[in-house]
Amino acid sequence: MAAQTTLPPAAADTPPGRPAARTRRGRGEHHEVRLFSGLGQVALAVWAVIVIVPILWTFLAAFKNTSEIFSSPWTLPAELRWENFGRAWTKAHVGRYFLNSVFVVSCSTFGTMLFGSMAAYVLARYKFRGNRAIYYLFVSGLAFPVFLALVPLFFVVRNLGLLDTHTGVILVYIAYSLPFTIFFLAAFFRTLPNSVAEAGMIDGCSHTRLFFQVMLPMAKPGLISVAIFNIIGQWAQYQLPLVLLSNAKDKWVLTQGIADISVNAGYEADWSGLFAALTIAILPMIIVYAIFQRQIQSGLTSGAVK
Repeated sequence: MAAQTTLPPAAADTPPGRPAARTRRGRGEHHEVRLFSGLGQVALAVWAVIVIVPILWTFLAAFKNTSEIFSSPWTLPAELRWENFGRAWTKAHVGRYFLNSVFVVSCSTFGTMLFGSMAAYVLARYKFRGNRAIYYLFVSGLAFPVFLALVPLFFVVRNLGLLDTHTGVILVYIAYSLPFTIFFLAAFFRTLPNSVAEAGMIDGCSHTRLFFQVMLPMAKPGLISVAIFNIIGQWAQYQLPLVLLSNAKDKWVLTQGIADISVNAGYEADWSGLFAALTIAILPMIIVYAIFQRQIQSGLTSGAVK
């Protein structure tokens, strides 16, 4: 009798074997989570190797001569041949192409962030007829492949008199970067508190001043994240400048210059100069991402958590 009175009511009412079944189920779910977590880590490790190894090989090949590249591709260079970079910078005109890319990407990124943030703010914070239609029209540009518009785009830019000019390329870069920019920033602006905007309007802020002096600084993490993605995407763009700057070699961007070097390398056998040019093109983006890595992560997580 004493043993029976010490049993708690819940234990007396629970059918035999159910706690053990729940324990086994919990252990099974725990093992599944660990399994999928391990598979994810393996997949990330494989992906890291696939990405990092070619980049390291390119950096090593940039300091070798042509015979070393083909005879001992996986060994360290016998000496650091910095003249490969000098030859690529001057003889292959990589310096000029590099400066052209810096100018084009700087202007296009500034224009993209200015117009994209303004459009995203209005679409996210103001209610008017056709708001959703305009938003979905912009977002639909994410699903439109660039190569399908190359031919009509060529004629449009030519009719505007902007063919073979940096202005034409900058405007096209802005147009093709707006869908992603508006899609990301519209979601970010929706997370900003309405109380701050209402306080600004009570203090006498106009809509323009409220946007530039209050809301835009609050969206700084998201702006930095989108700006970095736009810089990387526009820096690596090849199809658009190939079509729009085909007859103006002095205005080529870096991707066009490297493609020209790769074609000539088949005849002149200057493979070390080619890999030096590739290193010049890759390093700026790695440095930019390394510097702003924390800001990118902060922007992405802020937009997801708020």
